[in-house]
Amino acid sequence: MTDMAVVNFAPTKHAVELRPAQRPPIGPQDVLLEVGAVGVCGSDLHQWTADHSWPVNYPVVLGHEFAGVIRELGADVTGWQVGQRAVSETAAVIDPNNPMSRQGLYNLDPTRRGFGYGVDGAMTRYVCVPARCLHRLPENLPLEIAALTEPCCVAFNAVVNNARIKPGDRVVVFGPGTIGILCAAMARLCGATVAIAGLPRDLGRLETAKTYGCIPLVEGLADWAREGDGLGVDGVIDAAGVSATLQTALQIVRPNGWISKVGWGPQPLGFSLDTLVQKNITLQGSFSHNWPVWERVIRLLSSGQLNVRPIIGGVWPLQQWHEAFEKMHSGQVIKAVLKP
Repeated sequence: MTDMAVVNFAPTKHAVELRPAQRPPIGPQDVLLEVGAVGVCGSDLHQWTADHSWPVNYPVVLGHEFAGVIRELGADVTGWQVGQRAVSETAAVIDPNNPMSRQGLYNLDPTRRGFGYGVDGAMTRYVCVPARCLHRLPENLPLEIAALTEPCCVAFNAVVNNARIKPGDRVVVFGPGTIGILCAAMARLCGATVAIAGLPRDLGRLETAKTYGCIPLVEGLADWAREGDGLGVDGVIDAAGVSATLQTALQIVRPNGWISKVGWGPQPLGFSLDTLVQKNITLQGSFSHNWPVWERVIRLLSSGQLNVRPIIGGVWPLQQWHEAFEKMHSGQVIKAVLKP
């Protein structure tokens, strides 16, 4: 039976289809991973609807949130065996000599290319993965849960590494998608009281956020932010996919507060940043993740401290990718998982 792949083949709307796929060749430092599960990310949807803001190497197999089983080892690969279960990071191509890579911050290497846009991703049966990207999986972590390690790492980096969160903080999260809800869950793990703000169409997803101990807000955001001393919340995590939420974040955060921005929004801002200066606010961008983040998140998942099951809206076979994309795009599910 011919393997198939979900391929984004052009920079036009809905230029994604199921195509026959060859088993990819691997280099001496690569492994061939048989994909057990692959998550559908908001960025996959953005490439499908052609409203993304990053360069794509067309045609490309989508999918960068994945876990599987090693089926073949490159000649120079050590420390791994055929049959081992593993989850993969997303930085498929990096320059090891780039100053950022040499600091361990290869996620910020300007030449970095990731699975699903820069090189072929995992919405297929087999994917070629550099061995340096792999992490071992505890036996108690199913592949469909392990496949969600990547968005959990995005949230960890935005909340733990790139914010100033402390127990007792009051925090608002914008955007009740996968990343927003996982950021809210991470902030709860850090001891914050968390409200997550969305639109009327987000009511179902906001209900899921309640399972993480979060306060859902469709209206009344300004009032909640000013409870207590009236100065605003300690911090905002902006995981919305639009630029306009940054203006609201500046309004509701207290003087000397912080904003961690992890959501992409290609729209121009069109408003003054004087509030940022006047209120002495720290505005921090957060992009991707690196090795130590992955190791910590795997421990959080395997220990049960972080439970991603509430956000998984279903598991679809690869042939039904379109239904999975539609369900996520319409907001009926928070996270769809495909099983090649």
